[in-house]
Amino acid sequence: MGHHVGEDIRALRKTRGMTLAQLAAAVGRSVGWLSHIERGQTTPSVRDLGQIAERLEVTLSFFFRSSGRAPEEQGLVLRAADRQTIGTTESGLVEELLSPTLGGSFEMIRSVFAPGASSEGPRKARPTEDGGVVISGTLTLILGETEFHLAPGDSFQFGQTEYAWRNDGTAPAVVIWIVSPPIY
Repeated sequence: MGHHVGEDIRALRKTRGMTLAQLAAAVGRSVGWLSHIERGQTTPSVRDLGQIAERLEVTLSFFFRSSGRAPEEQGLVLRAADRQTIGTTESGLVEELLSPTLGGSFEMIRSVFAPGASSEGPRKARPTEDGGVVISGTLTLILGETEFHLAPGDSFQFGQTEYAWRNDGTAPAVVIWIVSPPIY
């Protein structure tokens, strides 16, 4: 387990609006213990990490996504084979986290929107800046009352805005999405 595990825990905790004290209490540990983990000074047991993963709503395997790679690669490079899938085909949106760690100022996500899928209404504004580029297919992005029909090569950027999306096309829409700060 690399140093990036603590950074990922901190980023996930913060984006979920949890304090050190709240997460520590939720897993039955001290604030100091959790602080040491987040700073890479202590390594949690698999049991403790499982409890943290559950509270942060990620799988335990999320923290081991690059563990089989060379130490100098961990936290810097994420190989395609090590990506974590988020979502299901039933929801119409399947995403893969592309970022090697969540400790930076942004995250990268590969989003695949199924034909006919939609967000089913606006998503709440969040304290982030979002941007992306359509790689293939088409996607309609709705910001406020304005619809933008995006095709391959088109890009977008917006911040702290309610938004919605839908894929009116017959092919999946693939979008590389950037979010700052990380929210995974």
